[in-house]
Amino acid sequence: MRFGAFQAVKDVSFSLAEGEALGIVGPNGAGKTTLFSLIAGSLTPSAGSISLASESLVGKDAAARCLAGIGRTHQVPRPFLGMTVFENALVAAQHGSGLPAGAAERGAAEALTRTGLSALANRPAAALGLLDRKRLELARALATAPRVLLLDEIGGGLTEAELITLVGLISELKADGLSIIWIEHILHALLKVIDRLICMSVGEIIAEGDPQAVMRDPSVMAAYLGGIEEHA
Repeated sequence: MRFGAFQAVKDVSFSLAEGEALGIVGPNGAGKTTLFSLIAGSLTPSAGSISLASESLVGKDAAARCLAGIGRTHQVPRPFLGMTVFENALVAAQHGSGLPAGAAERGAAEALTRTGLSALANRPAAALGLLDRKRLELARALATAPRVLLLDEIGGGLTEAELITLVGLISELKADGLSIIWIEHILHALLKVIDRLICMSVGEIIAEGDPQAVMRDPSVMAAYLGGIEEHA
């Protein structure tokens, strides 16, 4: 992906197995969120290809990719503030998965139950705190019935107790067979869930494989230069 003379993502190539949880780490400016935008379809790559289950996604916009099974959360939650929690999930179910009205209502309700938001279904999204906004961001993605879930620093800004709750939920989704790609700076949370880890730096993959081995890689340590706080 090029922005003028600047190449934000360069020669990045990887696969995701069905049911696998893949983590992506890297210092700020590594190209991680740009990569998610390329996968989700909000950016058009300057070159290269992206496929889901052997079907090319090239030429499909974000809406079409969502219908195909790409669900995404954003680092900063983006709820429809004037709608209730349930209405937010319902919009996602109707337009993100293409379900008819009755099925969409059931899908939205299930997504809220899964994320612990059922009791807040009639609350305006604008009244939610950060953890519940993160949950709603996840619920909206789940309401689209994704085959692949892209999580963009969903743990950012949460307390340790809130983070434990979130990690438990993501672990349950993985156990149910959902394929996940998770960008995260909070390593101890990420490492509890993922099967494989990629580290990016300056738009390129510099290490890939077993999570613990990647974090011990000298090139990864050099890329961070202490930029990530590691927790025991």
